[in-house]
Amino acid sequence: MASIEMKRIIGPFVVVVVTLLVVIGLVRTAPEPEVGEAVTNRIGVYIERATRTGARAEVTVYGEVRPRVQIDVISEVSGRVTDVSSRFNEGGSVMAGDALLTIEDRDYVVAVSEARARLAARRLELEQALADADVARQQLAGEVNPSDLALRKPQIAQARAGVQAAELSLSRAESDLSRTKISLPFDARITQTMVDEGQYVGAGRTVASVFSTDVAEVRLPLTDADIAALGVPIGFEAPEGAGLPVQLSSNVAGATRRWSGQLVRLDASLDPRTRSTFGTVEVADPFDVADGDMPMAPGLFVAAEIEGRTLVDVLAIPAAGLRAGGRVFIMNDDDVLEIRSVIVAHATASVAYLSNGVNEGDRIIVSPIRNPVAGMALSAIEEAAEPVQLSAG
Repeated sequence: MASIEMKRIIGPFVVVVVTLLVVIGLVRTAPEPEVGEAVTNRIGVYIERATRTGARAEVTVYGEVRPRVQIDVISEVSGRVTDVSSRFNEGGSVMAGDALLTIEDRDYVVAVSEARARLAARRLELEQALADADVARQQLAGEVNPSDLALRKPQIAQARAGVQAAELSLSRAESDLSRTKISLPFDARITQTMVDEGQYVGAGRTVASVFSTDVAEVRLPLTDADIAALGVPIGFEAPEGAGLPVQLSSNVAGATRRWSGQLVRLDASLDPRTRSTFGTVEVADPFDVADGDMPMAPGLFVAAEIEGRTLVDVLAIPAAGLRAGGRVFIMNDDDVLEIRSVIVAHATASVAYLSNGVNEGDRIIVSPIRNPVAGMALSAIEEAAEPVQLSAG
């Protein structure tokens, strides 16, 4: 019994000792781990180099085309419409001086004849008064201080006033006669007609609505930054033919159409709600186009690219590289992120021109960075394929 008890005690002890010896042996014979440098995770970014250049500031804004002149044509005399131009219809084009409508002129011809007869009578009366005055002077040659009435002077003045009144009556009658042919002083297109042949119209009756085709205008809203880029003051008026060049475009009939114009003036006041002003672009002969082209018709919504002031010795970067708050992200020579504040001379949808804050050749980051922190490690991807433009960084 004693030997059995001894075995029960010694057995577990032997197992523990053997296990401990095996573990010690494995530890002593295990290979030494290789010690290396810590691995740094770098974020891949697209970059573009900043380049020094000169350029023209360009402003892109949008507006609606309108005619320079748009009026209602009103009859100045009364009568029945006896003739209508073949172009007197909606969309018809008329030349300056061409008759749109002719109103019956018989009564006005008679009025002219009567006015001429009255003028002839008044002239005869003046001649008679002058002759009577001559006789009176001869008869009163020996009189001392004869009166004006005796010398027939009031009669002469009355006769002359009668001639002047008759001349004015004739002029008015001839003017009324000329107004029986309704025409325009400028080339125009008709938007609406209100009368037709045979219809009676009264003086003051609107007969048509028209707009001029010599010049089209586009009113463009301009912010303070736009005005700064253009380099012209509020209230600017360009000399004749010396406005700022403007390229206008719009999608019409499935294609992009383009026209050239000039910014000729800026309003002399600001809108108190938007703190902006308006500029006016003029396009000469908007309907004078070659075959296949489109006229710049009123009502079109167009994009306007205006050439502004000259930018000298600026650094150009992609617009995607300009972050919110006037900052740029740069990958410096140590391949880490550097955040800089810059001064923007001008910016468009594709390019930003900087006057300070970066150097020529700096690597500008144009791709998004999530949670950017100065000093974070980066890896450059030299060719940026259409980088995403950011509004915040």
